[in-house]
Order: sequence, then C-alpha cells, then structure tokens
Amino acid sequence: MKENPIRSLPGIPFALLLLAGIGLCVYLFFAGGGGVVPLVAIAAALALAFLVTGLYMVEPNQAAVLSLFGKYVGTDKANGLRWNNPFFTKKKVSLRVRNFESGRLKVNELDGSPIEIAAVVVWKVVDSAEAVFNVDDYESFVHIQSEAALRAMATSYPYDQHEEGDISLRSHPAEISDRLKEHLDERLTAAGVDVLEARISHLAYAPEIAQAMLQRQQANAVIAARTRIVAGAVGMVEMALAELEKNGVVALDEERKATMVSNLLVVLCSDRATQPVVNTGSLY
Repeated sequence: MKENPIRSLPGIPFALLLLAGIGLCVYLFFAGGGGVVPLVAIAAALALAFLVTGLYMVEPNQAAVLSLFGKYVGTDKANGLRWNNPFFTKKKVSLRVRNFESGRLKVNELDGSPIEIAAVVVWKVVDSAEAVFNVDDYESFVHIQSEAALRAMATSYPYDQHEEGDISLRSHPAEISDRLKEHLDERLTAAGVDVLEARISHLAYAPEIAQAMLQRQQANAVIAARTRIVAGAVGMVEMALAELEKNGVVALDEERKATMVSNLLVVLCSDRATQPVVNTGSLY
C-alpha cells in the first residue's frame, strides 16, 4: 500500500455555486405555482444538499485519505476547503512532526545488571496510506514498537565501558542514539512513519543495585588513579637513580639501591604525608 496523490476541486467556489443552486431551487419552489416545478425544485435541492457532503477541509501539514466503499482511492494534501466525490470516505492524517517520551523501562543490560532507561522519539507520518491501512492505530503502533526497540537495544550493550573501544550505554550516547534510530526505522517503516531523532532521556542503574554499582565505579576509579600514581613513581625513581649515578653523587650497592627504591616508592605512592627519619650518622 503506497500513497497515491489525488486531485480535488477548490471548496469555496464550489460551495458558493451549491448555495446559489439551493437558493434558486427555493425560489422556484415558491414561485413556480402548481405542477411539477415545485417537485423538481425539491429534488434538485436534495441533490445539491447531498453534494455539500463532499466538502472537507485540509489544514497545513495534513492529508485527507480518501476511500470508496473500503477501496483506497488517493490522498489529498491540498490545503483549505476542498470538494470531492460525496461517496468518498475522508480520514484526516496529521503530517506534522511529533514526539513522545517513553516510560522508564526496567531491563537487563548486556552484563545482566538491571537498569532503568527511557528515550525521546521524534517522528512524523510520511506515507498516509500506509499509516491508515497497514496498521489499526499508527500512533499506538509507534509507541509500542518504540518501547520494544528500546528494550532490544538496551539488552545489546553494557551500561559501562569495560575495554577501550567498546560501545556502552553511558559512554557513547551519540552511537547509541543512532543504533536506536536504526531499530525504530526497521520497525516503523511498514506504518509509513519516519523517525527523525531518537535519544536516551534517562539512564540509571535500578534502585536495588545502584549503591553496589556506585561502589564498584568508585573502586575502579581508585584503581585507575593508583595505577597512574605507581607508574609515575616508578619513572621518578628510575630518573633519580640514573641522575645520581650519572653525576657521581654517591655510589650505591644493590642492597642500598633496593632500600632507596623502597623508601622513594613509599613516599611517592602513599596517600598520606610520610614522616621522614633523618640519619645524621654514617650512610652505612
């Protein structure tokens, strides 16, 4: 089922002609006297009144889907008051851009942790015939399929990024929005709907595990920070030993180097200020 444009007559001139014709019929009814003239006037007035039912109005960014006894005839997108066959059934379809926010869904992400997720979907009807005849209620269809696509997408990615280059729900919002839009386009094309934008509006761990996940994130942050501190401390110790040996400040055997390395690492890696012990005697 594809949209088929159809032409219609301007409604205002046609309405004026119908009103003039009905006025003439009224005049003939009262001025015709006896005989068949009044009967003809009544019949003509009824026919003209029936033609009035062919008038309909189409607003900007709106379409009128016309059907004849259940058969699709065409779609009229001409704005204003229009006229077409009175036997046509007219169903209005909005072509305006619309949006809605899904409810907060509780799903399990790729790693199995329960999360809450919601999305904002911006969409519009691009094929009025498919929207009317391919599905029962295209608005309800959009809402239900959007939530289904959001659930399917959320279960395909982890909440947090575990390795460099991995796509996760929290660290790659642009990529996730693109994937969600692709899922929606696949599901809503049959209803004549085009998804303009889809983005995550809410993302969080489920309340029952939120505290545990926060502790895990904090632990990961501490580990990453400590790893960087240790790497920097090792580099500083290597530089100190190399400078001492290069400048000939003091000659250290392997045991004294190990002691110096241990002391420097304690000073550099400790998360609290160290208390130095000053040796005023011999180095050995």
